[in-house]
Amino acid sequence: MQQKEFLATLDQPRIVAAISDAEKQTSGEIRVHIQPKAGDDIRKYAEKTFERLGMVKTALRNGVLLFIASEDQRFVILGDRGINEKVPAGFWDDVAAKLTIRFQGAEFTEGIVEAIRSAGEHLGRYFPRATGDVNELPDNIDVQP
Repeated sequence: MQQKEFLATLDQPRIVAAISDAEKQTSGEIRVHIQPKAGDDIRKYAEKTFERLGMVKTALRNGVLLFIASEDQRFVILGDRGINEKVPAGFWDDVAAKLTIRFQGAEFTEGIVEAIRSAGEHLGRYFPRATGDVNELPDNIDVQP
């Protein structure tokens, strides 16, 4: 599926609202990035995007990126150092498994929204929202044409 078609299937306002709602449970920051392709090393591309989006600059280093290569039909869930220092191995496996099933069924919006909700719930356990918490990063979907 071409990126343009993929984007046309998404309910982007619903995804942005899911990010906002999820971040009400946690001090963590959640971003979604979509680009057509990521080459052989999708994690490398996700890490570069993570830095480009300023996600390494959050106060608690608790950002999460859902990086989607739409035309490659692949994704990566990438957590920052603060998360990786606190959570057990395989922390994102259940979220990734559910997202894979949704994507296989062409339920793209539902899969992304479910992944965001799960990320918010998971992060809330390790990084609960504190009084005076500020939204450090935008909630919009970052799209690279």
